[in-house]
Amino acid sequence: MNFGLETPWLLAGLLLAMLPLFSSGMAVNPSPWLAILPPDPLSTFVTWSVRVLAMLTIAAIVLGLAGLYRSEQSIERIGHGAHIVLLLDRSSSMDNSFAGQTPDGKNESKSAAARRLLSKFVDQRKNDLFAVAAYSTAPLFVMPLTENKQAIQAAIAATSTPALAYTHVSKGLSMALSFFDQQPLTGSRIIVLVSDGAAAIDRDSEQKLRVWVKQKQVRLYWLFLRTANSPGIHSVAEDPRDDNAQAMPERYLHQFFSSLGVPYQAYEAESPDALQRAIADINHLENLPLHYLERIPKQDLSNQCYGLAMGLLALLLAVKFFEIRV
Repeated sequence: MNFGLETPWLLAGLLLAMLPLFSSGMAVNPSPWLAILPPDPLSTFVTWSVRVLAMLTIAAIVLGLAGLYRSEQSIERIGHGAHIVLLLDRSSSMDNSFAGQTPDGKNESKSAAARRLLSKFVDQRKNDLFAVAAYSTAPLFVMPLTENKQAIQAAIAATSTPALAYTHVSKGLSMALSFFDQQPLTGSRIIVLVSDGAAAIDRDSEQKLRVWVKQKQVRLYWLFLRTANSPGIHSVAEDPRDDNAQAMPERYLHQFFSSLGVPYQAYEAESPDALQRAIADINHLENLPLHYLERIPKQDLSNQCYGLAMGLLALLLAVKFFEIRV
């Protein structure tokens, strides 16, 4: 533990703590010469105990006046959880319902359902570190990895802003992977991609993502919010000419993720209930031991010093009360 003082020069007052060594504070009464009597250990112990109490009292008062504090520190904790990056699709289609229509009050949008269920997911994960990123035309940095659940909830709520038209998933994944830079490799590293569509990834981006995913040792989960009657990740083109990444981006993105050589799981959710089951499954699977640092803010110890001084003064007053005057 690291301690500090707001006003260090007041420590000079600790010299006053030496005064009880020269005076016990008790009344001096005339008495016969007692040198011929045997030593009295109990009396000696009481006398020095009173002096030590007086010295501690003065020291506690001086430390309180000097503003004793314990500086900010980090404590290593061990729990069960993971480093989780929530990567949210903010394309305009996410603001439609699972039926592909504008929400009318009865059916919530895919983005609203995702925010609601991800918020519950964060509440359930007590020891995880979370980060939030989003993407559409460009990647959006929202919140780095943190154990502060209130900040994460605010970050998830902040993604309710109006969405844009395009989906550049490769840029979003690159930003999500960058969140693990300078982070110790403890527990699981997870990226949870939440999207209702995909886009073709160029060759250069594919190669970079393959290298980065293996370097970061991540686990990838794709929550594919499938719109009713739209192609799924396992759909097969009826016309061979349509079997390409431009015509069937979801199918080819799924194949790309499957070929990365890292743990990967895809979920097709066609309703809020299906999305809830998928998130519950991830919550069950990812529960490995996790080492993380908890920050403890600076603590003012002045009140504790004054409280100690008051307690010691009470003891000294009690001793004084039992003093016998002749």
